[in-house]
Amino acid sequence: MKNFAAIDFETANYNPSSVCSVGVVIVRGGQVAEKIYRLIRPEPEWYSYWNTRVHGLIAEDTQSAPVFPHVWAEIAPKIVGLPLAAHNSPFDEGCLRAVHRVYQMDYPDYAFHCTCRASRRIFGKELPNHQLQTVAARCGYDLKNHHHALADAEACAWIAMKVFGKEGTDV
Repeated sequence: MKNFAAIDFETANYNPSSVCSVGVVIVRGGQVAEKIYRLIRPEPEWYSYWNTRVHGLIAEDTQSAPVFPHVWAEIAPKIVGLPLAAHNSPFDEGCLRAVHRVYQMDYPDYAFHCTCRASRRIFGKELPNHQLQTVAARCGYDLKNHHHALADAEACAWIAMKVFGKEGTDV
């Protein structure tokens, strides 16, 4: 893929609308053009022990952060017309749809591409699993700070540039 935006959300709890951070990597002409990371005050605004254990964010990190509509007002114009790539895209697309619904925002039907599904098709049993860090390593990317939304979006962008090219997909 030459032009797309890789996206990753972290959530505060089990509710998909509880996005507490987002990472976006915009790729144009096969090169990273922009990186965006924002903390978001989640809705509902509480943190589960398990989610915090995964990404390390707590209520104090986001208590003064903007709510999703303010963050998305900055991001949305930058990704207009671009397909979105995510590793395990049903999760990230589900979060994006849920938070749009919670805030009664129009959802523009973003086109999502899943690097996890693409990895399964391309690498199959060559890999022990198709988790983000495993696929990133196979594609030559050293993922540091896994479960930080921007770090995960960067890894996803790298994977997308590698695996979608192998499939002959040009989005």
